[in-house]
Amino acid sequence: MMRRLPVTLFASLLAVMSPFALASCGEEATPPPKVPTVPAGPAATAPVQAPYGMNDMPSSARPYDLPAQTAAPAMNARAAAFYQGGLQAFATGDLVNARAQFGQATQADPRAHQAFYSLGVVQERLRDAGAGASYRQAFTIVPDYEPAIIAYAMLLARKNQLGEAERLLNEKRGQMPKSAAVAATLAEVKSLQRDTGSAQRIAQEALKINPDYRPAMVIIARDHYRNRRLDLALYALQAILDGFEPVSENPPRDRDNAEALLLRGLIYREQGQRAAALEEFRRAVTRRPDLVEARVQLATYLLEAGNAQEALPLLEGAVRFDSEHLAAHLNLGDAYRLLERYADAKREFDWVLARDPNLAQVHYDLGLLYLFAPAVPGMTPKQQVAEAIKSLTRFQELRNKGQRDDSEELLNRAKLKEGELNAAAAAAQPAAPPAAAPDGGVADAATDT
Repeated sequence: MMRRLPVTLFASLLAVMSPFALASCGEEATPPPKVPTVPAGPAATAPVQAPYGMNDMPSSARPYDLPAQTAAPAMNARAAAFYQGGLQAFATGDLVNARAQFGQATQADPRAHQAFYSLGVVQERLRDAGAGASYRQAFTIVPDYEPAIIAYAMLLARKNQLGEAERLLNEKRGQMPKSAAVAATLAEVKSLQRDTGSAQRIAQEALKINPDYRPAMVIIARDHYRNRRLDLALYALQAILDGFEPVSENPPRDRDNAEALLLRGLIYREQGQRAAALEEFRRAVTRRPDLVEARVQLATYLLEAGNAQEALPLLEGAVRFDSEHLAAHLNLGDAYRLLERYADAKREFDWVLARDPNLAQVHYDLGLLYLFAPAVPGMTPKQQVAEAIKSLTRFQELRNKGQRDDSEELLNRAKLKEGELNAAAAAAQPAAPPAAAPDGGVADAATDT
């Protein structure tokens, strides 16, 4: 059974990731979303264990630095019930139902700022244009509500509106000078703007506000990574994940930080440390099952090793948490192909092709599917081999010209198979019967005798 090119996928993945995804090594806002909470109050229902993937933490400032604040409005009981349902749906990757439940929570209580924020998180994952409005409504209700401010700023960054994101964060920083979260997010935006000096300085300022604010530590490491200072990135990640000897005096700051694990896995992969990278990706997925990039990276390794069975649930979960993730669909198609689920594989490849017809890897994968599948539903063997030749030829046109691959060998096999099919078709044609003598000729011969 043929497998995909191990180097090509990672290059393709980097090519199709958005600037924000590359910046965060994930698909979410910075700091990494964790869990929403249902506010306490006499009208609220008892909170359930909230899932990963959202962040409704209190202020990132140290408690003794917080100014006196008016209590945020408590969610009413009816809205809280919908909100709990949304949390449970989100935890299973049922984002459509989660969106509906959070939307009903906002209708039941138009002052439920947490519900507007959580609605925005799900809308953003579903590429719903209403995400920005939901985030804005959350911090309109509670002006210093950090999760929504951060999420909206990073949504702007994802849309490449970095100037707007910076303006918002500077405005909020003036209003919230003790917020480590706002400062750290501004550092992330400055890093995206390639202003590494400002990024490092502002991230350090966030840590002065709150020395235990872990997302700021990850942002420092990420900025080093983005600017190819890999040794410094690994040093920062060691402080977060492992600590330094003696560990009793220098313990890890956040041993299970999923985004730090993902980032270190990417660096290890880049350095050719496959086993170490694999372990980091596994730990990241265990800690944050909603972290799609970690799922895709782990599944990539598994596919390269031919382990499609283990890769499959990772990828099916990835597309539940981000239905528009190109690399997740591409990998999922390859997993289906290796598991001989050819109709499912073709559906995933066609989905990718419709969104990016110039992605070389999808043409290579389609070439493998058409060439080696015993039968693709709705296609004859002759149609399959013709499509294999077409797909592999297109791959060669789009690939990195300095890249070594086996596409020429595959093309030769496809052309040989096409010749065999044509020869078999010709041999199957019945022999033409001998031409019969005209009737007149037979009569004349009889007369002559």
